[in-house]
Amino acid sequence: MDRKTAESALDTGFDHTLRDPLWKDIALDESLRKLYLEKNVQKLADIKQNGPAYNIYPGAVHTRLNHSLGVYHIGRLMMRKLVQTSDEDFSYTGIRSFLAACLLHDIGHFPYAHSLKELSIREHEDLACDLIDSDKSLNEAVQECGADPETVKKIISKKNITDRESGIYSSILSGALDPDKLDYLNRDAFFAGVPYGLQDTGYIISSIRLHEGKPALVRQALSSLEHLLFSKYLMYRNVYWHKGVRSATAMIKKALLEGLKENRITCQDLYFIDDSQFSLFPQIHSGFPPFSLITRVFRNQLLSRVYEKPYEEDGKLERKAGDLFRRLEIEEIFYNELKKHYAGLESFEIIIDIQEPVSFESSTMILDEDGAKPFSDVTQLFTRDVNRQFTASLRNVSLYAPSYVSEKLVTELINEYIREN
Repeated sequence: MDRKTAESALDTGFDHTLRDPLWKDIALDESLRKLYLEKNVQKLADIKQNGPAYNIYPGAVHTRLNHSLGVYHIGRLMMRKLVQTSDEDFSYTGIRSFLAACLLHDIGHFPYAHSLKELSIREHEDLACDLIDSDKSLNEAVQECGADPETVKKIISKKNITDRESGIYSSILSGALDPDKLDYLNRDAFFAGVPYGLQDTGYIISSIRLHEGKPALVRQALSSLEHLLFSKYLMYRNVYWHKGVRSATAMIKKALLEGLKENRITCQDLYFIDDSQFSLFPQIHSGFPPFSLITRVFRNQLLSRVYEKPYEEDGKLERKAGDLFRRLEIEEIFYNELKKHYAGLESFEIIIDIQEPVSFESSTMILDEDGAKPFSDVTQLFTRDVNRQFTASLRNVSLYAPSYVSEKLVTELINEYIREN
């Protein structure tokens, strides 16, 4: 396709604008506007982007729909730049499929999905592909956009990619330097009211190029990528892994683990629901006390962190509690000891939280007059040692319990458990 036709796929007829507090005017054409109005897209307005973070940061009530629009907006701007600077032969259907994929990439998300990463749940990308197949109206809306549903699914899922063009789109949407990350860091920081995640997004977009079918950055934008990764670190440290957010996350996880263990729910019960439907679990299963944790999270009645230690790769507690269902057994051991001191304590109120590893590496190539070099070979900030230190500084092992539980007593119990095991 010639460049003019490619540009028309990104610019012609984009007369509808939606006002976004972060990116201001987001432009869509009529067919993309109809896709945006599909019920399985609009339902994302009822799923909070950051789950329980609003309990600590009351402004963080933005939704998956806000975020999806932002990803679409940044993805479109990236494609405009790549069409201008690349000799790739982008097809009209391919570009339109990429735009649709940006808008639809999160339609398979369900509430608090990030709380359950360690479970054998289906990836939200796979659930999104299921919806594209099963929802006739959505599938037709994708086709009316000039997109191919099968290509959209490939771009979202990164599976069954056999052609170069789909691979390029998938690497843009879900790569080391993607519109998803650029939107959620900026958006989450904006709505939480913190400065940590804000990026010079316009400069990053203007500096993006294609190298061997993947997004790369010109050398002048090296510090922007370093800033993005450092922002990710700060957002984890201050927002995503704030002790209150971790408490709420751990409470949700504990409730669902207990429900799964006792066959009160299945993983399938979590798919394709929104926050309000999720909040009804305690009512639907009114005779199941652990689900009261869900109600407490929705009422901002969070458990307190009464124990914390740095994560150790070879730590005894870490190894024994690494498996989530084995963790339930260890929590029961601590509960039985604590119950001797606190008669009103409930077994589900003792929760061990182990933070998962977060990577601060990037496979993005940096381009200069000497050619392309891996980011890790160019940066002086994000060396492998620094990446390990960043990850280590974030990870902790914590125990959450009612505020009346003694930190000293819990510490003694855990130390004794570690000595004896």
